[in-house]
Amino acid sequence: MLRGKGMSLERLDAANLIALFQSWQQLFAEQREFLIALDGKVGDSDLGITMSKSFAAAAEAVTAEGADAGLSKLLRTAGATMARTAPSTMGTLTATGFLRASKVVEGLDALDTAALAAFWRAYTDGIAERGKAKVGDKTLLDVLDPLTKALEGEAQRGASLGDALTVAAETAEDALEATKSMVAQHGKAAAFQEKTIGLQDAGATVGVFLIRRMADFVASC
Repeated sequence: MLRGKGMSLERLDAANLIALFQSWQQLFAEQREFLIALDGKVGDSDLGITMSKSFAAAAEAVTAEGADAGLSKLLRTAGATMARTAPSTMGTLTATGFLRASKVVEGLDALDTAALAAFWRAYTDGIAERGKAKVGDKTLLDVLDPLTKALEGEAQRGASLGDALTVAAETAEDALEATKSMVAQHGKAAAFQEKTIGLQDAGATVGVFLIRRMADFVASC
């Protein structure tokens, strides 16, 4: 857990990752009803249940593993637990993201800005492949792709972890707003077509929650 005096976290290690999953668990418990209501407008209302259940199980699993397991194993454990606990579409996609990310952090003891950009690239590409979605389809990908590109750009210019995550979170929030003008192409929402215009995508909302909480977590350490 490296940090300078009066500064945010510089690298995210295994202990930090466990604490982050615990923070995500709290976040999705708090946002459960909001996500149920949002998903219910053009979906099947299970998103809040899926996210709260899967992150609760993942947080418990990585806490049980402990920091000595290392980043890669913790992410594998989280992904596998999510896939088993919440085998819905969104649960499977989120699980896939963490499982893919576990591969690119193999051998690392902590994540700096460049490594975290690689984490999110693997997470994003895994979800794109598994969900067979593309940018513009009004899905989680419409937030993940721009936030990942923002992190990659920040890593190239040598930004600190905290600064890079702040930019990524702001980029994700702008991207979420942009989903309101899109027409849904996947899942139950696709049946509503034009009626989905004006609504922010529920899955993309989850993406914003994930990156914003990660940014706030790093800033608070």
